[in-house]
Amino acid sequence: MAMNKNEQQILAETDELDQSSIVPTRYWHTLDDGRAQCDLCPRFCKLKPGQRGLCFVRANVDGKIVLTTYGRSSGFCIDPIEKKPLNHFLPGTPVLSFGTAGCNLACKFCQNWDISKSREFDTLAAAATAETIARTAAQTNCRSVAYTYNDPVIFHEYAIDVAAACHEKNIKNVAVTAGYICAQPRREFFAQMDAANVDLKAFNEDFYYHLTGGHLQPVLDTLRYLKHETSVWFELTTLIIPGKNDSADEITAMTQWVVKELGPDVPMHFTAFHPDYKMRDIPPTPSATLTLACKIALDNGVRYAYTGNVHDRSGESTYCHQCGQRLIGRDWYELSEWHLVLNEQGKAVCDQCGTACAGVFEALPGQWGDKRQPLVL
Repeated sequence: MAMNKNEQQILAETDELDQSSIVPTRYWHTLDDGRAQCDLCPRFCKLKPGQRGLCFVRANVDGKIVLTTYGRSSGFCIDPIEKKPLNHFLPGTPVLSFGTAGCNLACKFCQNWDISKSREFDTLAAAATAETIARTAAQTNCRSVAYTYNDPVIFHEYAIDVAAACHEKNIKNVAVTAGYICAQPRREFFAQMDAANVDLKAFNEDFYYHLTGGHLQPVLDTLRYLKHETSVWFELTTLIIPGKNDSADEITAMTQWVVKELGPDVPMHFTAFHPDYKMRDIPPTPSATLTLACKIALDNGVRYAYTGNVHDRSGESTYCHQCGQRLIGRDWYELSEWHLVLNEQGKAVCDQCGTACAGVFEALPGQWGDKRQPLVL
């Protein structure tokens, strides 16, 4: 079948990389009018031949939805695991981080907009097979690989292949995601993940609709799924934006929902907004707002609440919810105090009162600290 001009353009753009970057996908179907509907995420983009979805990386070529950026990355870097942020998953260890380009949400406040909103293949200058990434993680003593910088659900096929290769080398997998994904691909995706940080961007539909171009309910569905149908360790992050999602009433409703639906042991990170992308007229989040959000969360039964994107040793540290001892001291990404021990069942407990601390811990923390090490694979 002859390709139309738009399809030829997609392939010409991808030719700048490699034809192997185009791979078939499974989550789509053909509509009565001949368009192909992508069923990966709740956007359900309906594409004519040659059109791309909002995510940029999935397109209709020859009547089928394909991923156009398989094996391509915006770059690789070794980060502290706490930067994802994950405070209860192998603290102090290094994580090999990478992303691609594009995103399936349209957040006006995006803090990584140069990657997530990129429509340039120059952004995807780095290339690596799944096996290369897994091997590099092992050679650099990374305990895990993080799919981050942009949302990994949009490079679903690539992420799953990398994760499978990592598991073969006993490397764990971490998804940093907004959780905006449909039920069937969600099962396949998270079956390969060991941990996740999920952006719960707000707790009102109006915010999601007008500021992200999405909806709240699919994210809540993903969170319930993670809690009740998987063994994935996950933590939540909410970027607190002045005047948009920072009211005490909204934070109260959000944290009460978390405790009721997900339980008290899911850590919550309240992070500071800085003016960026399409919301440069909003001021940075005051530290006091983050501190208040943590207090509201703790008062509502959340056991682990953290501040982020600000220097706050108290707000960054982990405390025993029973006796109040500082279990893990943090100064940015440097760990100081460590008052966890493993009991006979291998669970991490407070060395003062014996109360369990939820998460994935080893007897001693890693020593990676706050280093950031870019890599060329």
